[in-house]
Amino acid sequence: MEISSLQKARYEYTPKLPEMLRNGIADISVKEGEATQSVADQEQIKALFPNTYGKKEIVFQAGKNTSEAKKHAVGVILSGGQAPGGHNVVCGLYDALKSTNPENELFGFKNGPSGLIDDDYLVFTDEYINEYRNTGGFDIIGSGRTKLETDEQFAIAVEVCKKHGITAIVIIGGDDSNTNAAVLAEYFASHNTGIQVIGCPKTIDGDLKNEDIECSFGFDTATKTYSELIGNIERDANSAKKYWHFIKVMGRSASHVALECALETQPNICLISEEVAEKKMSLSQIADYIADSVEKRAAKGMNFGVAVIPEGVVEFVPEFSVLINEINELLAGSKADEFNSLPTWNDKYAFIEKGLTKESMEVFSILPQGIQQQLFLERDPHGNVQVSLIESEKLFSALVADKLAERKAARTYNGKFGALHHFFGYEGRCAFPSNFDSDYCYSLGFNAFMLIQYGYNGYLSKISNLSKPASQWVAGGMPITKMMNMERRHGEDKPVIKKALVELDGKPFKYFEANRDTWAVETCFVYPGAIQYYGPSDVCDITTRTLALEKE
Repeated sequence: MEISSLQKARYEYTPKLPEMLRNGIADISVKEGEATQSVADQEQIKALFPNTYGKKEIVFQAGKNTSEAKKHAVGVILSGGQAPGGHNVVCGLYDALKSTNPENELFGFKNGPSGLIDDDYLVFTDEYINEYRNTGGFDIIGSGRTKLETDEQFAIAVEVCKKHGITAIVIIGGDDSNTNAAVLAEYFASHNTGIQVIGCPKTIDGDLKNEDIECSFGFDTATKTYSELIGNIERDANSAKKYWHFIKVMGRSASHVALECALETQPNICLISEEVAEKKMSLSQIADYIADSVEKRAAKGMNFGVAVIPEGVVEFVPEFSVLINEINELLAGSKADEFNSLPTWNDKYAFIEKGLTKESMEVFSILPQGIQQQLFLERDPHGNVQVSLIESEKLFSALVADKLAERKAARTYNGKFGALHHFFGYEGRCAFPSNFDSDYCYSLGFNAFMLIQYGYNGYLSKISNLSKPASQWVAGGMPITKMMNMERRHGEDKPVIKKALVELDGKPFKYFEANRDTWAVETCFVYPGAIQYYGPSDVCDITTRTLALEKE
């Protein structure tokens, strides 16, 4: 296989570990802290997780390793969407295993949780794993979105583990995957299987965090990748001086990615979904907000700009949420077939007009026709609108164009408005990890083995103090149940890890809020450039602006 010079150089990069993990595994001891409780719904969560609830948080420190000396066979699973650094979690886990005992084995279950059920695996070797160190992607074993949630699946998992002598499973995933990890851990404990489950916090969306998990892995690299691209576009806009660029970035439930990219690049506009919901902003109000920036910049002779749009923002617009619900009802059951059988869009439009309330029809009618059709063409397996497929960047540029046309007619605006559209999503999920994510992920994997060695089950690998140099990071673990609450899913109350949304009273948003009025009118663009891997630490090892502001 031909490799690039950067890839070859990255194979040889040695990730930095927290000081206490560098001592040698024989000299790492554990310090137990306080017992924990779930973030909400304590009685319900405790009843669902009687064997794994309320356990203590732990921290690793220098001292004699008192864990039982035995051979370990561990399975690892990559679950859900890709995030930069996943390979290094596996590498850190492998290195810790092998440094303890060369006879230890690491099984990689292929293509996500289904690999465990199908007994589809490989056994890692030095030669194999060395080809993936410090590289992006999840192609080391592949990933998948199969959920492990039924007793039948759990029983098969036990059989597969016993067949290979596996006594621990590490699940690398986001909030849903780690919720599954907690449920699996509880099953293993309640059936006295002797098999442990450890989770690792992954998601580029940045919404798997709390007082314990300062940052999910992949967020740093993905936002740096998007910010480089946004900076490039800003520079192009400032050079050509003739286009407004509407840029959608990943992040359906939370706007952490959009906010971080705004802090990195200082665009003229950045929408924050959580603020849209808090202020109950309508589509018209959002369009006016953007149009105000366009008009003020045009008055200064600047008919160009950049607007960053979170992927899921339309779901946070109250009137749009009502519209989506009505459309879901309108096409429920056999009505979908009736709608799809109509021969023309005009016929379908009449069907829609008859079925929606007056208020929702008013919202629907202002949407560009392309967006209207998207709402009816793509359905998820449950028959619902796939909101993530809505091209919100095109929606808002079209609504802004309408607003500007009204202002032109009223003679309050006399500029030129040409819009270009971008969506940055998959570009960031498998990028070469930054030094931060390379170090963080390697530490998470190494630390996961320490949790296994000391016998913990239903814990999340936890590395904290992340705004400081890696040598000052703190390694430990926390029960996954601490992060859980009850939520309504598909008509049932389910225990799930609580998603972390952008906090409107948090320091990152407050900094953005204090500066955005200036950015909206002036050209304050920042050009972050490409991720740097070699050179001064303040260039190569910096973390996100979000984390730096939170830990000020």
